[in-house]
Amino acid sequence: MISKRSIQQVLDTARAEDIVEDYVSLKRRGSNLIGLCPFHDEKTPSFTVSPSKNIYKCFGCGKGGGPVQFLMEHDQMSFPEAVRVLAKRYNIELEEERREDQEAWEEQKRQEESYMIINEFASDFFKKQLFDTQDGKAIALSYFKERGFLESTIKDFDLGYAPDSGKVLTEKAEKAQYNSSYLKEIGLSSEKGYDFFRNRVMFPIHSVSGKVIAFAGRTMSTSKKQPKYINSPESIIYNKRRVLYAIHLAKSEIRKKDNCYIVEGYTDVISLHQNGVRNVVASSGTALTSEQVRLVKRHTDNITFLYDGDAAGVKAAMRGLDIVLQNDMNVMLVLLPESEDPDSYIRRVGTEAFEQYIAENAKDFIYFKMALLLEEAGNNPVKKAELIKDIIKSIANVREPIKRSLYIKECSQSLEIHEELLIREVNKIIREEIRQKRLEKEREERVALGEQAFRSAETPVEQARQYQPSPKLSRKTHVYQEKDLARIIVCAGDKLISTEDEEKIRVADFIYSNILDVIDHFDEAMYRKIIEEGFKVSESENHGQSGISNYFINHEDPMVREFAIDCNSSPYVFANWESKDVYLQTQKMPEENFYRDSLQSILRFKLKKISKVIEELKKRSENTLQDPKQTENILRAYQTLSEQRKHIANDLGTVVP
Repeated sequence: MISKRSIQQVLDTARAEDIVEDYVSLKRRGSNLIGLCPFHDEKTPSFTVSPSKNIYKCFGCGKGGGPVQFLMEHDQMSFPEAVRVLAKRYNIELEEERREDQEAWEEQKRQEESYMIINEFASDFFKKQLFDTQDGKAIALSYFKERGFLESTIKDFDLGYAPDSGKVLTEKAEKAQYNSSYLKEIGLSSEKGYDFFRNRVMFPIHSVSGKVIAFAGRTMSTSKKQPKYINSPESIIYNKRRVLYAIHLAKSEIRKKDNCYIVEGYTDVISLHQNGVRNVVASSGTALTSEQVRLVKRHTDNITFLYDGDAAGVKAAMRGLDIVLQNDMNVMLVLLPESEDPDSYIRRVGTEAFEQYIAENAKDFIYFKMALLLEEAGNNPVKKAELIKDIIKSIANVREPIKRSLYIKECSQSLEIHEELLIREVNKIIREEIRQKRLEKEREERVALGEQAFRSAETPVEQARQYQPSPKLSRKTHVYQEKDLARIIVCAGDKLISTEDEEKIRVADFIYSNILDVIDHFDEAMYRKIIEEGFKVSESENHGQSGISNYFINHEDPMVREFAIDCNSSPYVFANWESKDVYLQTQKMPEENFYRDSLQSILRFKLKKISKVIEELKKRSENTLQDPKQTENILRAYQTLSEQRKHIANDLGTVVP
């Protein structure tokens, strides 16, 4: 586990403009840099990088963050992975903190790293065999070129060749002192020490970040005894249910096109990629799984299956339907002309005609399934009844109510069955699914409670103090004042200001000390959390060189992080006021009026809170059943607060009733 000090060092050192420029062509606009967003397809730049604030923000799709968030979003890395990549780039040595299971964790990480290193060694070996040996050139390279693959494409996909010999790879790896048991565990060597892949063209399988985690090998032998394809066995770095072939090359284009094409074969992916259709992946020789669908969902909500037009292709398409619908994604199907696959078809007609064919022949999956099953059922009432049940199950998997109702309406007309009946049956399935999920959750909670009994529980006071982020921010009018105070803390909390007494004080301290008497009256917990944490960070001596703003931009709470990024981002650029006539220009830059903004926000916040308390006191004073002494105290408090409200209103230049 990376120490907090090392993480902070990385956050302080990494520069957003350095990282983003590896992926985006940026141009200077005022104090900021702009370019085309890498997360969605656009023609007019709306993607902005602010070097002074060390953040990026797209005003088209809304994505934003710092250097760590960019790598996490763009390359689908975890937080620790992104921190390690940045540490390596900036030559920062990371400190590691010990975990409870530190030894086992370290052993697994060492093993994973060893597997990756060995796979890279094997990948380099296969590539050298392809390009530098006589057999590789004559057998494998000629095969790839017959398929129409260019040398640049072959290198993009790290394709290679496993020679038809007994122990060449195994002996080279052992000579390089790689662990022989690891070679067997990841499927490069057999139990008897022979090479697992022999006389095969090799297709390395990569992780989302582009590391080689497994191999698939296609035989070059004409013997029918040999399986056409064999794959690496599953290991701690390779689970075929969680992998999509070429996702590391396709993910950026999938986001830009907002659509993912799924095909069956490796060569289909490679051929389409070479011809400019790069938002395409394959399911690595397995039926599509929920894990693979969720991997696609990170980048788009739209999937289009491209399958051969034969019966096998249709059946393959049917297997993936409900899984995709269950993950709340939009599904289309394109069946290619008979005897064609994506590889052969795009080579025959070209990219433009291929994409036009997809656009014209893409069919909604549920409607396609219904038409297909109706054709199979014919006039057989038993088969038709089974068909209706099958369609109802698929419709029940559609999460969006409006979309689901449209499917029901269309199916009612096509199946010649009452819409009310379909609705009832669909709802029955949905209710049963909800019931099963509730039972499963209750079982999990019972198990968790049983485990919790063995742990030391927090006191009720500690539990009450814990912050629980609101799923939706309150709509109460007082929240706007709270939000403004939180905004100032995030944007300028560590700035020094001069008060009316000429005292130097940080903005965070100034705001916190002035609202401490009413901070318990916050309506939105997140804004109170930001103000309190901002004050603590301001007092801390080790919150990093970039200060409070950087602390919140990299906050562990995604709602706080998003709020901080939005506060620090603007599509507008201030004019260069320094170039104006000094005698005519006496106003500060808008973002430098920290004292005025803070004071105004504090006064507006207090005015709202005092007005709220006055209203409550007014209602309580109308209670005729309470003690006269209590009524007198309420009226005295009412009068005092009314005076305070009047003074604050005068300072703000506003009028209160």
